[in-house]
Amino acid sequence: MKSILYIFAALLLFSCAVHAAPNIVLIVGDDCTYNDLPLYGGQNAKTPHLDAMAERGLTFNQAYLATAMCQPCRAELYTGQYPMSNGCAWNHSASRPGTRSLPHFLRPLGYKVGIAGKIHVKPQESFPFDMVEGFDKSCVRDPTEAHDLAPALEYMRGDDPFCLVICLVESHIPWVMGDASQYPKKKLKLPPNLADTPVTRERFSDYLAEITYMDQQIGDILAALDKSGKRDDTLVMFTSEQGSQFPGCKWTNWNTGVHTALVAEWPGKVPAGKRTDALVQYADFAPTFVSLAGGKAESQWDGSSFAEVLRGESDVHRQYAYGLHNNLPEGPRYPIRSITNGKFRLIRNLLPNELYIEKHLMGGGRLNNPYWATWMGDDPMKKPNSYASIKRYMSRPPVQLYNTLEDPYEMKNLAIDDGYAETKAQLTAALDEWMREEADPGAKVDTVEALQASRKGEHLYGRSE
Repeated sequence: MKSILYIFAALLLFSCAVHAAPNIVLIVGDDCTYNDLPLYGGQNAKTPHLDAMAERGLTFNQAYLATAMCQPCRAELYTGQYPMSNGCAWNHSASRPGTRSLPHFLRPLGYKVGIAGKIHVKPQESFPFDMVEGFDKSCVRDPTEAHDLAPALEYMRGDDPFCLVICLVESHIPWVMGDASQYPKKKLKLPPNLADTPVTRERFSDYLAEITYMDQQIGDILAALDKSGKRDDTLVMFTSEQGSQFPGCKWTNWNTGVHTALVAEWPGKVPAGKRTDALVQYADFAPTFVSLAGGKAESQWDGSSFAEVLRGESDVHRQYAYGLHNNLPEGPRYPIRSITNGKFRLIRNLLPNELYIEKHLMGGGRLNNPYWATWMGDDPMKKPNSYASIKRYMSRPPVQLYNTLEDPYEMKNLAIDDGYAETKAQLTAALDEWMREEADPGAKVDTVEALQASRKGEHLYGRSE
């Protein structure tokens, strides 16, 4: 009888160990285009700590966010809801009153839930994180304040499980951190969606230096986790957020805007040195964390848990990832919606007769980018690439369709090619269905009235419960 009891106890302990809720460390970069990283084919940047993390863990080839702007993508990440659901569908706006996020989901499960560094979500009652010091909260400070890992290390201590989100401010402009001499301007391999001018090369060099500086911070965070003694009990995830402040990346629905890097490691739980093609989106993060913590799904979530993918039990998650862009207040109205199935992306520009303008990227100045003027100043007879790059950015057709797997910079629009009519029709129907589900009226959302109402907590459009 005793032997049977011992066996039962051993099995129970084994079961608890297998399903034990992990600590969670989520590291979020800032404005870093996913395929500027070596993990995704980047030919310039040096990221030894991120590369090592991938060797110990799982790299997601197909991770996305809905909106390539800092505030909406973070609201999606923390709430498990798309922008029209949580209400933050513009930059510098606010989520709906009553919106719930990670602290609301995980604290009833026994977790302490903290955030360090950049916050950029509101209202505060919807995002009641514990404030953890040690990382710069301002993404536009020049230079970035040196980080101090002592507060994060203190937060990791104790018997309670923790979820700690550490939001870095690299590689957000101003690009002033790191050693740009590591990236000689003349030797850089510029992406094909950028016009090749000397100033572009200079700024791209500065941006790459910030990526390497960000990578060093990742290494320091992981070293602090080792020091805490909790590495084996902790799921660590890194995501690069949206694309960088170069044309065709941030503030767009192109692949280089809404495709994000995602790497996860958890010793003995997440397969090491593997990649997955499972399609995931920021709205899936909160459901995943809650599932791993032993909680139940929330009715208001738009996303769902990809815990099975993390454990290597599945290589499939969602069928589509969705995109949304409202251009106010970053420039004049220019609403965009998009959808991808992981191979093809369809983009719908809802006001195609308007010129696309983004004031930060095109305006110049210390916190903006002086290279745009050099694109405009190029002689189109001598530098046709500059003219083509400007036209692609500012003048867009009603519908764009790309084979993103073969054309990751999405330079060849297939929308008028009859050979892709069926794919176009399928993606169009699925995008229409998503917009209906989200109560998204399209161009009406990207108006001054709707934005101002959002800032007051009075959302005019979108699904709410």
